[in-house]
Amino acid sequence: MGEALWRSRLRWRWRGAMQWPTFAAVMVADALLLDRLPISGDRGPGVFAAVLLAGFLNLFVVAVCAPLAGRWLRNRRPDVPRVVADDRAGTVLLVAGVALVAVLGMTHRPAVLAAGSAAAAEAHAARVFVLHQAPPEFAANVDRLDTWKQSRDLYRTCVPGPDPRRSFCVIVNTDQSPPGVTRDPDHSPNATVAGVDNPGRQ
Repeated sequence: MGEALWRSRLRWRWRGAMQWPTFAAVMVADALLLDRLPISGDRGPGVFAAVLLAGFLNLFVVAVCAPLAGRWLRNRRPDVPRVVADDRAGTVLLVAGVALVAVLGMTHRPAVLAAGSAAAAEAHAARVFVLHQAPPEFAANVDRLDTWKQSRDLYRTCVPGPDPRRSFCVIVNTDQSPPGVTRDPDHSPNATVAGVDNPGRQ
């Protein structure tokens, strides 16, 4: 009788040991999806930030959602031990979370592509303007364009000159075709105006 009970418990433990291996695999999958298929914004957050975000989301699933779903499962299957019910529920929710992230990323994909096209058009317009309108000491650095996206269709792009405190800057509006470009009388670099770590800078 004792051996049969031990085997029964061992069998339940094996059945309830999928959540953490799934958690590790889901962490990798979520981080890659969040970076390659962002669910918001114009681009992925970067691998490090994606890993942190994936970790937070999946820990929330395991710590909060899995016990609640496990309780629901035990109400339907009283013969299932609590630890097994929580594990099964957590495993299913983790996999469902990956699927949700993938669906949200695919849904947001057209917006990312549109933003990429707008950014490419902005960069081309700014480059042409700098080459034709900027003084030679700035035009020589046209390959060092620094862009700050101020809003959905408005960009501030600067090219540095000999003095690091002064740049040749233009305001580009992509809400028209071709983009409208006007010179910004403010010579302050984007790092000064927007801040070095501003997420809108490219």
